[in-house]
Amino acid sequence: MKTTLTILLATSLALSACGWRDSRINPSNWGPGESVDVANPSAVNPLIPAKRQGLFSRSKDDAADNSVLIASVTKLSIEQTPAGSIILAEGLASRQGVYGAELRPTDPGSEVKDGVLQLEFRVSYPEYNTPVGSDRTRQVVEAYSVTSQQMRGVHQVQVRGAQNAMESRRR
Repeated sequence: MKTTLTILLATSLALSACGWRDSRINPSNWGPGESVDVANPSAVNPLIPAKRQGLFSRSKDDAADNSVLIASVTKLSIEQTPAGSIILAEGLASRQGVYGAELRPTDPGSEVKDGVLQLEFRVSYPEYNTPVGSDRTRQVVEAYSVTSQQMRGVHQVQVRGAQNAMESRRR
């Protein structure tokens, strides 16, 4: 019994050390390889493996943007760092359960317009109903990092919510 158990254990350890996906033992590798268009050899780079979808992964196409502006912005501050600045915004959501908070530029193409950096405070709510709760349970804090090169032409930072906007001027 001991020898059988020892051989079984040694065999299972040896087989588990092998890479199953690229192994010749794997039946999915027995067929012909991928065909490559010879007329256009640059279409497929054999050195870069094809992107595989995992069991729990989502593609970017599935993720639709369901975020909305936060109900109100309650606090705004700009903290200086050696690399630039960190914009800290605090907001109050309309109900509990918010997630995915983000300070996003209003116009992603050009962040700074006439010396004003405009940001939107966006959050996502669950699909199911959640209680409103007290103000402390609906408070959300989010930060946005800006390099010193990006802050060079900025004189004012404005963060927008659904009901209000707050701004801070640079000296």
